[in-house]
Amino acid sequence: MPKILVVEDEAAIARVLVDNLIFEGHEAEAVADGAEGLERALAWQPDLILLDVVLPTMDGYEVCRRLRAQGAATPIIMLTARGEEVDKVLGLELGADDYVTKPVGVRELMARIKAVLRRGASAPAAGAVLEFGQARIDFDRYEATVDGQAVHLSPKAFGVLRLLWESKGRALTRAQILEQVWGYEVYPTTRTVDNHIAELRNRLEADPAQPRHILTVHGVGYRFVE
Repeated sequence: MPKILVVEDEAAIARVLVDNLIFEGHEAEAVADGAEGLERALAWQPDLILLDVVLPTMDGYEVCRRLRAQGAATPIIMLTARGEEVDKVLGLELGADDYVTKPVGVRELMARIKAVLRRGASAPAAGAVLEFGQARIDFDRYEATVDGQAVHLSPKAFGVLRLLWESKGRALTRAQILEQVWGYEVYPTTRTVDNHIAELRNRLEADPAQPRHILTVHGVGYRFVE
């Protein structure tokens, strides 16, 4: 039974969400502020987080950022009345898996939750380890080292690298990477991919300005070579 954490300060909305999640066969609970949501997410280890943006004590963006900084790969759907493109881009850049603008119908939201959970369930089998140059990547443990020293990568950066690696040298467009890693068919920007490629190069390549493994294919996108 998937566990879903609702971080929402409006009690009536939180109650409706929890009731519908339970009706759909999920285990669900709600907390009403950002700091408590962060603490509960780390302790309970839910399968998905519904995260409002405007929250007491700590906004949803900061909750998302801190979760990703601590290596939490839990899928996050941001739920907010702020529907401007810049807000959506910020949420995605920080590592959210989906961004839903309120008001949203319960049926649509439940469908989005199922889609995000389904993407997680259909992820490649765990246990793969990639080694190139001085870098070693354990995708199962979300661990990366260079010259034996731990380096931090965001969960989405792990996803981008794994996708490129498993594509066996084939060039992928930014749209393909977004669809496979973020699950989107319509995107506010492809700059998200470029930022994660820069993160990977800066952390893993011996010379980020002259990468030997994470390569740009001009006019197409990116590919990986060992």
